[in-house]
Amino acid sequence: MSMLDLFAWLVLIVLLFSTIAVVVMVAMLPGMIARRRGHPWAEAVAIGGWVTLFLGFVLWPVILIWAYVDVPVRQAGAAEAGQ
Repeated sequence: MSMLDLFAWLVLIVLLFSTIAVVVMVAMLPGMIARRRGHPWAEAVAIGGWVTLFLGFVLWPVILIWAYVDVPVRQAGAAEAGQ
């Protein structure tokens, strides 16, 4: 093997590991955002991010939006008035 072949293999390996790292970071992103923002279902958002990894990131934008959307907390008076 020539030096050029070794360099090509090195570049290929670095690109492979970089691609894997980026995919893992993208899958983790919604869960990290949800936890940082104190989302009530942060764990579900995190699981959704990982599930979309196996589905080809088709629903990943929906999970990312879900990480930013919080359910408003009901006031104690509003809960009693609704009953």
